[in-house]
Amino acid sequence: MNIVFFLIPLSLILASIFVIGFVYSVKSGQYDDMDTPAYRVLLDDEKEPLTGTESTPKVD
Repeated sequence: MNIVFFLIPLSLILASIFVIGFVYSVKSGQYDDMDTPAYRVLLDDEKEPLTGTESTPKVD
């Protein structure tokens, strides 16, 4: 029974740390743009045009 008196305050402290961390992350703006990072994977990277000085790999 003594362990219950230890675990209940410990769990309340741990839960309050997570709530404080979540509130801090929301106020700092981490969850402002939820759509753009998901679409960034689908977009092609812009490639620089070849200038002719680069060597092309040989295919044997």
